[in-house]
Amino acid sequence: MTRPSAVTGFAGVMTAALGGLAAWAVAAQGLPGDEADVLSIGGAVTEVVVALDQGHRLRARDSTSTYPPEVTGLPDVGYMRALSPEGVLSVGASLILAEEGAGPAETLEVIRAAEVDLVAVPEGLTPEAILHKIEVIGTALGVPDRAEALAAEVDAALDEAMQDADRPEAERKRVLFVLSTQGGKINAAGQGTGADAIIRMAGGINALQGVEGYKQIGDEAVGLAAPDVILMMQRGGTHDISAEALFAMPAMRLTPAAEASALVKMDGLLLLGFGPRTAEAVTALNHALYGQDG
Repeated sequence: MTRPSAVTGFAGVMTAALGGLAAWAVAAQGLPGDEADVLSIGGAVTEVVVALDQGHRLRARDSTSTYPPEVTGLPDVGYMRALSPEGVLSVGASLILAEEGAGPAETLEVIRAAEVDLVAVPEGLTPEAILHKIEVIGTALGVPDRAEALAAEVDAALDEAMQDADRPEAERKRVLFVLSTQGGKINAAGQGTGADAIIRMAGGINALQGVEGYKQIGDEAVGLAAPDVILMMQRGGTHDISAEALFAMPAMRLTPAAEASALVKMDGLLLLGFGPRTAEAVTALNHALYGQDG
């Protein structure tokens, strides 16, 4: 049975943080105010800034920063891996917090040459990496004490969620994360990916073994993976696919997941962000795989 205490406490922390941001957004009418001096690049980075009660300092964000919803009223400098120096520098931020992997490298070189403070926030797919991310951002923002407190809260929530999700190996479901089905081809997640990490944290087994990274796989590989459940990100428009269409694909038709019509879709930033809400993602995915009492 899932014990609600740590996750409930964590939800209260996030509610308070989001309440502060909502007040800021109303006061500023969705636009950065006089105190705004930070450009946040990376969805999880932005979430940490808000959770540290520093949302009022955000001047702009990148396109992956969509949570909490209030931040979408800020200027958008583009996708974090395809930034232009003009777009980044035009917002006039004095501090840029950029998730590791942001770029391209040429853009970062121009930004550094402009003598703007640029802090690289390390990526990572473990609880320890999430806590380190909070520490780095808190130090850069000058609120180390608040970062220490937030890290403790997130650590407790993650520990609670992962303990509740743990189960014997024989009872774990095989989960195949499908990134896309464009052109009728299955692009799935192997080892060393965020999807692999969150599946394991939530008490599942990554069905795609012996493959590193996100790879296009053929019908035979899907059959050998024999997934019990297909996991995908929620998408809109032409990028979305229904369960009926997915399981009608030749590669999927004979899998255990197709027989059970077992498809789970979750918000991509929640699922793969590895930020303050990861405990929530672990619990949500575990419940989707095994039920509320799983």
